[in-house]
Amino acid sequence: MDTEAFLAICDKIMNLQMYPYFDLAHCVVTCMCIKEDLAEGSHLFSRKHPFSCWISCMLAMYSGAILTNFLLGESIISAYNNENFLILAIGAWYVIFYTPFDIGYRVFNFLPVKLVLAVMKEVIRCKKIHDGVIHAANIYPNSFLIMIVIGTLKGNGYAFLKIFERFLRGVWSPHSFETLQLSFSTKLCIVGSTVFIFSEITGIISVHHALIYFCVVTFFVYCKIETMLFGMHDWFVPFEKLFCVIFLGGLWDRLENLHIPANKNSRTFIKKERNVKVGWMKKKE
Repeated sequence: MDTEAFLAICDKIMNLQMYPYFDLAHCVVTCMCIKEDLAEGSHLFSRKHPFSCWISCMLAMYSGAILTNFLLGESIISAYNNENFLILAIGAWYVIFYTPFDIGYRVFNFLPVKLVLAVMKEVIRCKKIHDGVIHAANIYPNSFLIMIVIGTLKGNGYAFLKIFERFLRGVWSPHSFETLQLSFSTKLCIVGSTVFIFSEITGIISVHHALIYFCVVTFFVYCKIETMLFGMHDWFVPFEKLFCVIFLGGLWDRLENLHIPANKNSRTFIKKERNVKVGWMKKKE
């Protein structure tokens, strides 16, 4: 394929209109996540607490805009100023929770359909990350950290508001807060934000912006497909463990256990004492 033709395709992907199809996919996938989080109690909850169910879905679907507006000192309620998107969001909520015989959820949960929706969700995620980085750069041009934070929250804001969204449904789960254990999607958003900064803000990556955007979208889509079809685990875990061992005390803790006598209540002491008892029993036999 000709280089100019390929770059033209990349430009079209970069300038894709998210409304209505990609926005609809985002709304449907988000509502499905909430329904699956409710598990077997979703039917009863949606009938008994429809307002709470609606508020939860609205919060989840607008979570990225709500968080970034709050952090950047902009109006939080302005996230809901697009009436067309609001209609899509309400329609998706109704179809997932209130169609007869749960047919709406069953259709969208069918694997081929769900896979297409997930791919479209990743495309709009990349668009949000890119727009978040550019928006933050216009306000704070010298702060790369703020750009990464805004891009990440734009791309995966629901993960950070999940604890509050569950609280609106009467469930308090502080152990599920995103900062305690970052999800794979959040890590991908951090990587994507960093790549966009290197490409469009600093110019370290001197490649056509549309090509970089296309590569990020392709990578996100590939990760999502591999996760759904093959159960791919978090790619970052081995590197995180290595980093923790070297820089966050793991190596020194092991050296300390080797050279410093263990406390009687520590696991090291209990294991050593158990090994001594086993050896003594073997000699006795």
